[in-house]
Amino acid sequence: MRLTRIITATALVIASLAAVTGISGAVARKTDTRAQKIERGRYLATTMGCNDCHTPGMFYGAPDFARQLSGSELGWSGPWGVSFARNLTPHAQTGIGGWSEAQIVNALRTGVRPDGSTLLPPMPWPNYALLTDADAYAIAAFLKSLPAVEHHVPAVVPPGTAYAGVQLVFPPPPAWDAPRPTSSDHAASGSR
Repeated sequence: MRLTRIITATALVIASLAAVTGISGAVARKTDTRAQKIERGRYLATTMGCNDCHTPGMFYGAPDFARQLSGSELGWSGPWGVSFARNLTPHAQTGIGGWSEAQIVNALRTGVRPDGSTLLPPMPWPNYALLTDADAYAIAAFLKSLPAVEHHVPAVVPPGTAYAGVQLVFPPPPAWDAPRPTSSDHAASGSR
C-alpha cells in the first residue's frame, strides 16, 4: 500500500512537471522576439523548398542568395500554361511588398492572392494549408524581412500559347495520373 502511494505521488509529480514544462514552452513560443520569429521563418522557408523555385540559379547549382526569393525566369509549362516562380521579396512594385502578413498566410494556405488570382502549379500551396498560425506567420515575417529586390518575373503564358523561353515541360498526364471525374461532373453532364 505504501509502495502504491509512492508510485502515485511520483506519477503526479512527473505529470505536473510535464504540464508545467509544456505550458512554459507554449508561453515561450507566444513571446518569441521578432528576430526569433524571422529566424523560424527562414528555417521553414528553407526546409520547405521555397528557394528551390524562387531563388535565381538554384536549379543550376549556383543559387544567388543576394537575390534570394526574387523569382525566376525559368518557366513551368503544363496544362495551366507557363508559370514562373514569383518575386517573394518585399519590393513594392515587383514583389509582395504591398501584402500584409495575413495576406501572405492566406495565400500560403488557400492558393489565392490578395487580388483573387490563384497560385499556379508547381506552387505546392496545398502542402502548406495546415501550417500552424505560428509557423505560417513566421514565414510571412521572414519574407517581409528580406531585402527588396526589383525583378519583374515574366507574366503567365496562357494554355495553348507558344512560349520560346526556357521552360520545364510537364507532359500530359498518363491515364493513372489524370484527374478523375467527380460525381458532380457526372451530374453536370447527365451521365452516370
